[in-house]
Amino acid sequence: MASNVALNAILILIVDDNSGFRVMLCKFLQAHGFRTAECASGKEAIGAYRQLHPDVVLMDLRMEPMNGLAATKRIVELDTAAKVVILTSYDDPSLREAAYKAGALGYSSKEDLAGLLALLAF
Repeated sequence: MASNVALNAILILIVDDNSGFRVMLCKFLQAHGFRTAECASGKEAIGAYRQLHPDVVLMDLRMEPMNGLAATKRIVELDTAAKVVILTSYDDPSLREAAYKAGALGYSSKEDLAGLLALLAF
């Protein structure tokens, strides 16, 4: 992200099938000056990305009908400048590798929101 962009101008699309987690994460990010949008599946994320052009997408991995890896790949195909960060509970080296191969720029734990804030400073 460009350093001359104010935090309140940064739009983050949260993609997660757990509505409670989405609500909590939206409140957390908004408290830190970010704007947020949300959707519940990888399939919805593609449409939301086209419509909103968010600065960052926080993508869960395990969702139906389209998982986060497939959605990440599709979003990056639509926009090679897309910034997708996988946000998951799974700390699995093979999933991390697959996320980067799909085009993700980062991989973070849902349990480490302070680390997520640091990652969003890229």
